[in-house]
Amino acid sequence: MADSSQRLQRRVRFPFLVFYGVGTMVGGGFYALSGEVAGRVGLHAPLAFALAGALALLSALSFAELSGRLPHSGGSARYVEEAFGSARLAALVGWLVISTGVVSAATLAVATTGFLRDLAPLPSAPTTLVLVLAMGAIAAWGIAEAVAIVVVITLLEVGALLYIVLSMGEVLGTLPAQASAILVPADLSVVAGILGASFLAFYAFIGFEDMVTVAEEVQDVRRALPAAVITSLGLTMALYVVVATVAVLAVPPAELAAADTPLARVVAEQGQLAITAIVLVSMLTGINGALVQVVMAARVAYGMAERRVAPRWLATVNPHTRTPLPATTLATLLVLALALTFGLEALAKATSAIILVVFTLVNLGLLRIKRRQPDTPAAVPRLPLWVPVGGALASAALLLFQISRWLTAAAA
Repeated sequence: MADSSQRLQRRVRFPFLVFYGVGTMVGGGFYALSGEVAGRVGLHAPLAFALAGALALLSALSFAELSGRLPHSGGSARYVEEAFGSARLAALVGWLVISTGVVSAATLAVATTGFLRDLAPLPSAPTTLVLVLAMGAIAAWGIAEAVAIVVVITLLEVGALLYIVLSMGEVLGTLPAQASAILVPADLSVVAGILGASFLAFYAFIGFEDMVTVAEEVQDVRRALPAAVITSLGLTMALYVVVATVAVLAVPPAELAAADTPLARVVAEQGQLAITAIVLVSMLTGINGALVQVVMAARVAYGMAERRVAPRWLATVNPHTRTPLPATTLATLLVLALALTFGLEALAKATSAIILVVFTLVNLGLLRIKRRQPDTPAAVPRLPLWVPVGGALASAALLLFQISRWLTAAAA
């Protein structure tokens, strides 16, 4: 048995876990992509975010039950292995999840560089290099320290979104007159556009699945982790829909799409101080989200290595920081390579596509586990069978819809 200094420690409590979960979702994805979504579907942007959140909720419920049944840092890979009894399939899912983490972190690093360039004409590549290495260093520092930093930045980014809503509250007075334009698609082509925008908006909800990878570092894990997953997603979904509504009512969607920092454009009339504050918070959200993704990718690699479906050296825990240092270093280097190679939208779409494959398999995995073992441990939620069925169908359908759009665009 490994020495205690070579094991992860349970240092994370429920309130911090909720903030950690919100921080995994409310971040650079929404701050950067809210303009892209608005540019695609105009006033229907809140509807696109609501639809993406509803699709994410189905999978989040499945992750909540699985995290209580199988509290392991391997996360999705561990769930699939338990469900299908295949180490190879588990390894495939594990590497897909790691890919999601590093591609998402690269997406956020690119977005953060864009935010910084709104403040000063900084060179892109060196700025991205410094940002990614700094995030890797924080992730290697320690889980309690990393979570504490995530909590602080999460408070700032949520506070900034609430400020936008409160400071632009008068525009909500126009909502009754605009409600039909926001909620009722004009024709089937608009519906297709909203579904396509939802695929992009779905990226802004990615992160709740990362929470399960710190299962071995959570106190009262079977009770705390499932509750935190659902609480975090619910808070995030409500916040996104409200802020997206304010944004499209306050600023023409085309202007939001053209802005590097779209939410700063929303508060532009309130002066340079407000603009600078939102840009700075946007930058922190990118750092925050990327940090969470690096932590997640390292924990999944650690969990896989412990179960001997990844190289054993990835399971090494540094005795001083109590973090999986080799796995964290590998994740950081992969993020850096991607961030220096690809653009924001391509990385965001790649992340969404990979995670939808994982969500489909995890939902099918829960369905299989529930049919084999209907009862759950004490304090763990027991969901009806339609939840994983709906989650699998929704994830697969959204992925296939987007693939069809890619093929159509390529053939045109």
